[in-house]
Parts: sequence; structure tokens; C-alpha cells
Amino acid sequence: MKKFIYITLFILPFFAMAQKIDRTKAPVPGKAPLIQVADPVKFTLANGLQVFVVKNTKLPRVSATLALDRDGIKEGEKAGLSDLAGQLLKRGTEKKSKAELDEAVEYLGGSLSTSSQYASVSSLKNNFPKIMELLSEVMLHPALSTVELEKLRTQTISAIEANKDEPNAIANNVVNKLVYGANHAYGEITTVKTVNAINVEDVKNYVKSYWIPNNAYLIFVGDIEPAVAKALAEKNFGTWAKGNYTRPNYDKPAIPATTYIAIVDRPASVQSVVSVASTVNLTKGSPNDIPSIVMNNILGGGSSGRLFLNLREKHGFTYGAYSSIRPDHQIGFFKAESSVRNEKTDSAIQEILNELNNIRNTKVGDTELSQMKNYLAGGFARSLEDPATIANFALSIAVNHLPADYYQKYLTNLAAVNASKVQEVATALLNPGKMHIVVVGNAKQIAKGLEKYGPVKYFDIEGNEMAAPVEAKVDLSLTPVALMEKAIAAIGSKEALDNLKDVQLKGTASVMGQSLEMKQSILIPGNSVTTMSMGGMAIMRQAVVDGKYSVTQQGQEAPITDDLKEGLDESASLAPEQLYLAKGYGLKIIGGDKVGGKEVIDVEVTTPSKKVSHRFYDAKTFLLIKTSKSEEVPGRGTMTQQQFYNAYQTVNGIQIPSEMIIDMGQMKINVKYTDIKVNQGLKIADLK
Repeated sequence: MKKFIYITLFILPFFAMAQKIDRTKAPVPGKAPLIQVADPVKFTLANGLQVFVVKNTKLPRVSATLALDRDGIKEGEKAGLSDLAGQLLKRGTEKKSKAELDEAVEYLGGSLSTSSQYASVSSLKNNFPKIMELLSEVMLHPALSTVELEKLRTQTISAIEANKDEPNAIANNVVNKLVYGANHAYGEITTVKTVNAINVEDVKNYVKSYWIPNNAYLIFVGDIEPAVAKALAEKNFGTWAKGNYTRPNYDKPAIPATTYIAIVDRPASVQSVVSVASTVNLTKGSPNDIPSIVMNNILGGGSSGRLFLNLREKHGFTYGAYSSIRPDHQIGFFKAESSVRNEKTDSAIQEILNELNNIRNTKVGDTELSQMKNYLAGGFARSLEDPATIANFALSIAVNHLPADYYQKYLTNLAAVNASKVQEVATALLNPGKMHIVVVGNAKQIAKGLEKYGPVKYFDIEGNEMAAPVEAKVDLSLTPVALMEKAIAAIGSKEALDNLKDVQLKGTASVMGQSLEMKQSILIPGNSVTTMSMGGMAIMRQAVVDGKYSVTQQGQEAPITDDLKEGLDESASLAPEQLYLAKGYGLKIIGGDKVGGKEVIDVEVTTPSKKVSHRFYDAKTFLLIKTSKSEEVPGRGTMTQQQFYNAYQTVNGIQIPSEMIIDMGQMKINVKYTDIKVNQGLKIADLK
């Protein structure tokens, strides 16, 4: 009985408290806790290699990562050296060829990777000692062979050439060069010329100079005892010879006296890549570090950021708009960026600058601030579930010279960020009046009006200043009909076209890393079948045969519209210009332009169903170089598809493009026809 009375009296105060709670108000958040971040076991080998061990027994796996502690290296005429060296490390050792090394890793069921600053292995616990031996062999006795370097050189140059036509890659290169300057390590651009200048001796010198134990960390994570990890570190890296490393000190990049516009002319672009960037005085662990994270995430950290909500949700200029801020030993970096429709380039720049001014001039609201801090706190808490986080924290503390309790106090310091501090940091770090605004796009369509943001300058894709592009001139004596007649004559003589009965093209289509079979058969007049397939299975088929139209994609039939019929009719002719003249299509010469460095004539074509497209003809040869068509897609805004025609071949007197690029903005299809036949006697039955 006494026990019952005791319990009852104990709970009475809680009932009384519950009756006094005002549930119309949100509870006041409690004080942010100090996080107990476990310290990894640490020790240092005699050669200076610092080792961290984070034990986690949830899975019987272990990983080890070697990490260099260095800033960017100025590589000058050999820009790209550190990246090539990092890749070359894992392509064979003094004892094993690349194939033998790959086979040894695969046999252990593990992974091995290397880069300019990292080398790592991972495997099941039982196989880990053996894969550690492979990591040691790779790092201490790499082959660094000329043969493998040449393979990497070819791959690297191929990637560079591909990036010359990639707007985001161009923007990234030019932004870095202009913001940091050509004389700063972070402003260097890897080019075909610099890659070709690199030889094996350069790689060997790089590895010898920078891959040294007294400037590196070895991090173990997983099901491993610290004593075992120490024994493995000693066994595999104890003989690694020390070296000398002096951290470079670069002059701080100059901030522009005033905001200016840097245009990289890319006539093929239907979107502009807009970047607003600058250096910022920000280092990890400084008083502005955590507040800058809050500020940037409010501005443009994701789909809830102000830039996204403004440019996409409010105005519909783009699919997304974001910002980033990065502290650094040398100098911090800020960038706001978005890809927007050409006609909205001016407006998008204005809205980005508006948001920069807003976050500087007006305090963020309590709700917006608390929601962002809660979001960041939640992400931080979730990250602690991954044992690798503990290792990353320890590495960050070491390389950034942070206080030992930096991450333990992270949530406390995050909670302390208030609206005044966010505004103070935005004012200190972001200056819309002294920004680099880089725009990669069609200068002819976007340049007008941008001078109101500052001087307009022009740069090539490697960030070198150049003269403004000169508008292509058009032969004013040409009428649309005369131009169509010249385009038809460019394809083939009247006799060759009159004798044209059929055409068949076979080749490949590369899309998103996949290689597909491509085939098109045309039977004059008015019949065509185009298929795209993989392993014999049709992924896409579009056809007009005997007046019947069909389009199938992955087994699904598409509804046949007048617009679709017109497109299929065009595909059933090597000279659609004949169709335009015969059917009375609307034709209008818009003016001159440039495509791929060639002067072209832009012709607007209006179909009987009132659909508008543009065709661009070489001003000298009158061969078709490009087509462009835009249309509204529900929920996605205006979509533009461009097709580029290259590498014309003459077959039986007919000029046929053997290469095409189909650019749909978010996706590109590269078509190469390797087998082109004319007048081989195709029949209607062959198309069905």
C-alpha cells in the first residue's frame, strides 16, 4: 500500500504540469548539446606518417586511405600533371602489370583507387592484410610506365576535346581562371597542349616530391583493432622514405574593381550557363566559417534556397539555381550559378544579384533561419552514423589546424548563429558590386543589355580575352527560294537527285555512355524507317511507309499528330528543301550566324501546321549544318532540340552527312554512320 501511494504522489506534479502547457505555441527549443564525437586512435610512424584508426564492427569490412596534406600545385605548362600522376599510380607496379594488379584486387574481392591526393583500398576483413600489401606496392613501387601514360594521355585529351563542347565544363574553367588568375594554382586550365607536354620523368618527379609520408595521413576505418592497424602500417609503410614539402604561398587574387560580364560565345547554345563568382576571405575554423554555411544554404544550398525559389519556382527561368561557398588555406571561393534560357539571361543575372543584395541588406526571418539550422543540424547528426565521418573529422582537424573540439561544439556553434550574424557574414563575404559574371552562351542572342551590369568582355573557352565576335554577313541578294535551290544543288546534281531511288545508313548512336545500333532506310518517294536498337532489340522506331505513320519508343506507340507527320515526311527525303518548295512551306531568311566556326545562313521554316523551326546552311557550300526547333512542354517550359550535321561524304553523286549530334539540352546523342549505300534496290517490303 505504501508503494502505491508513493507512485501516485510522484506522478501528480506531471499531471499538474501538463494542465498548464499552452499547446497553441511551439515548444521552445532546448540548448544545443555538445556532441560526443569519438576520437580515432592515433599514432605516428618514425617516418612521419600519421595514422588514424576508427574501429567499427557492424560489417566485416575494412578500408584504408592515404591522404596527402597539400594545397594546389602550380603546374604551368604541364597543367594536369598531378591528375595524370594520380591515375598512373594504379596502372601497374614494378612487379605486376596493370592487368595482373587488377586481377589481384579482383581476386581479393576488394577495390583499389588512386588520384592526385588520395589512394585507398577496401576489402573484407580476412583479405585486408593482402590488399594492404597491394596498396603498399602501388605507392612505394609503382611502374609509372610510358605505355600506360600514353593510354592515359589519349583518354585525357579525348575528355578535354569533349569538354570543349560542354557549356558547364567551359564555364567552370573560365570562372576559375578569371576569379583566381592565370598565375594561381587554382586558376590553371588543363589543355591538350599542357597534357602533351607531360612525360614520364615529370610524373616520377611529382610522385617523389609530393607523395611523402611526413606529409600524409593513413586512415583505417572498419572491423580492425588499432594494434592490428599499427602492425599493418609499420609493415607496409614503415620503410617509406621521408621527403621535404614546403606549402606554397600564392598572392591573393585581385578582386575586380567593379562587376563585369565575361561572355564566352557559344553559338550552338540554346541555354546560357550563368556564374556569379568571387574569392572570399574564409578559412575553415574561422569565426565566419559556420555562419557562412548557414548563409549560403539559405541563399542557394538546394531546392529550398532563395535562388532556386526565385529563378525556378517564381520565374521559371531554369531547372535549378544554386550557390556554394568554400573555405580554403589560400583563399575561399563563392559561386552562384544557373543554366537559363537564352532569352532570360539578362533577367536571371538581375535576379541573382537581387538575391545577393537581399541577403546582405535584410535580416533573414526567424522561421527561415530556424528551419535551415534544423536542417543542417539533422544532416550533421545523420552523418555521425557513418564511421568514416569520424575519420573525416579527424583529418579535417589535422589539415585545417582546427581546435580539437571543433566538431563536438559544431551544433552549439550552429545554434548560436542568429539573423544578425548571417547578415554580417553576407555583407563581409559577398559584394555584388565586385563580382565576376561569366556567361557561356550565344552572344548574338544574349549580349544586348548586359552592359548595365558592368563592362562586357569576351573570352575564349580557355579564359583568354578576345575581341567581340563579328556578326556573319548574309548575301542580301538571296531569296528564300533561291537559297533552297542552292541547298538542293549542294546535295547533288539534278541528274543525281533524279536517279536517287533509295538510301541506307548504318552506324552507332552514343548516348549517356551507351552505344546503340542506328539504322535508317529511305525509299524514294516518301518512305523512311529509322531504328535505334541495342542487342537486336529496338528501343526506338519511327516510320512512314505507304502513307502510314508510326513512332514507337520502348514498345510504346506515340500518338500521331500533324506535326509528327510533317517531321516523318521530312525524314523520308534527303532533300527536304524540295518538299518545302512543293508544299508551300513558309520560308524566311533571318540573317547570318556562326556554327562551329562556319558562317551560316539562318532560315526560318514554317510548316502547314504552323510549327516553326530553323535551318542553318553553310554560307559557302550551302550544305545543311544545323537545325533547331523549340516547343513548349507541359511542366517543363520551352524545350529546344538541335541537330548538327558533319563529315559529309559523296556517295553516287549525293552528299550525305556521316555524323550527327542530336542535342536535347539535358541529353546528347552522337550518331556516326559507317556504312552508307545508295541505290541498292530497296523495296517497300524491306521497310516493313
